[in-house]
Amino acid sequence: MTISAPTVRARVLGAPGHRHDEILTPEALEFLGLLVDEFGDRRLHILRERKRVASRLASGSPFGFSVATAAIRADGSWKVASPAPGLTDRRVEIAGPPDRATTVDALNSGAQVWTADFEDATSPTWDNIVGGQLSLLDAIERRIDFTTPEGKRYRLGQQLATIAVRPRGWHLTEEHLEFDGRPAPASLVDFGLYFFHCAQRQIDAGHGPYFCLPKLESRDEARLWNDIFVFAQERLGIPRGTVRAGVLIETITAAVAMEEILYELREHSSGLTASRWDYLFSLIKTFGHRTDFLLPDRAKVTMTAPFLRACTELLVHTCHKRGAHAIGVLAAQLPGQDADAHRAALATVRLDKEREAEDGFDGSSVAHPALVTVCREAFDGVLGARPHQIERTRGDVEVTAAQLVSVRRTSAPPTPEGVRTNVVVALRYFAAWLDGRGTVALDGLMADAATAEIARVQIWQWLRHRVVERPTVLKLIEDELACLEAELPRAAINSLRELFERTSLDAELPDFFTTDAYSRHLVHRPEGQS
Repeated sequence: MTISAPTVRARVLGAPGHRHDEILTPEALEFLGLLVDEFGDRRLHILRERKRVASRLASGSPFGFSVATAAIRADGSWKVASPAPGLTDRRVEIAGPPDRATTVDALNSGAQVWTADFEDATSPTWDNIVGGQLSLLDAIERRIDFTTPEGKRYRLGQQLATIAVRPRGWHLTEEHLEFDGRPAPASLVDFGLYFFHCAQRQIDAGHGPYFCLPKLESRDEARLWNDIFVFAQERLGIPRGTVRAGVLIETITAAVAMEEILYELREHSSGLTASRWDYLFSLIKTFGHRTDFLLPDRAKVTMTAPFLRACTELLVHTCHKRGAHAIGVLAAQLPGQDADAHRAALATVRLDKEREAEDGFDGSSVAHPALVTVCREAFDGVLGARPHQIERTRGDVEVTAAQLVSVRRTSAPPTPEGVRTNVVVALRYFAAWLDGRGTVALDGLMADAATAEIARVQIWQWLRHRVVERPTVLKLIEDELACLEAELPRAAINSLRELFERTSLDAELPDFFTTDAYSRHLVHRPEGQS
């Protein structure tokens, strides 16, 4: 370890909490400061470039594969690193917030990998962020066992899932922690604290520091992460290439840069994962002003839609061509108390996972432990005793850039029920998120921030193209807020109304609801700090 005595100007503005000092040590803050100094300006450049590309595409510039990187795609000689310990067999992955109960349940679930999600599954209160780091540290140290006041016991078993951490995206800041008077990039906070405290511990346990990178939009963003990994490994004396990171293909610009993303991360890559809600969210943010991109109720846009299927086919082909794992879309269904509903949910998941396995995916993701078995059985039926099917390169796949965004065969106006569902889901998720909960059960599904994002941008798109009338949406908002009045104080109701109006009803569509809502509602500091 080559961290020197503290020289970086760090201020912890968040309220102190139980055991926070174990995570926010002077040495850990010094390491974070080095990351911020080295990469903070490049992050700002990335964000400016995102806006430039979005503006260019919105104004009619061609969407497609980059001519400048054609040589990377044409060169068949390069491959990503071989699978790291604990990442060879990934037929079932589970994702969820790193609170203590979820951590224990996920690690015991029987899944091969658990993604501790600080991004979409965590409401970024200061206590949730630091508490999540404590959960990970305690789990690795096997000291996380506890019993709730109601008497429910949480105990780690012997066979545990491999841990991967999903840090927050580049667009977010951590306003409870400043360096030189500026909020720290949230991505670096989540990555840096985990890496500092847990990288060597994970190596000692036979695995390594593994990550899942959210919302990347370009090869430059992948290169930035790769440089961060190299820097962090060198600073802490971790062998280069020990870090592994998968990338979620959640944006349309990443979809046409899959090979370039793998190339930039190749010594640290653990493959790519397909997405649904975030991909639709990205599509609407980019092309939602155009009538030819009008999407129907989100429930009707399944992974068999031609443009989504084009993306998954390309993902499998690209990953296997480069020796990387291809992981399927998260199944968010929840087990129902009603027996018929429960069987129907499992049947839907089974059908989706069987299709993914037959298409060549090496594994897939679920949001609840009750779905682990059905996912495993689907992949067992194709993989058998093999850990993956990377050797199946899917040379039959040919996908054009136009196919990745061609919604013509899927386009349709919404139904009244679809409009109502989006309003209800967005408002109820906002309420949970503002209350510090990053996941919530809604309509038989596990909703997270991605669910709320697609719900609110669909409302925006439908209003823009006048397939839904504004008075209709306003009435649905008031009806749902009236239902919530029995559960929430008046101030919270007003906050929900304002948040929905700012993020869904304005003429200009905000990129993310989380950025503004975080600053307005989740940033709390002790008295005397500002």
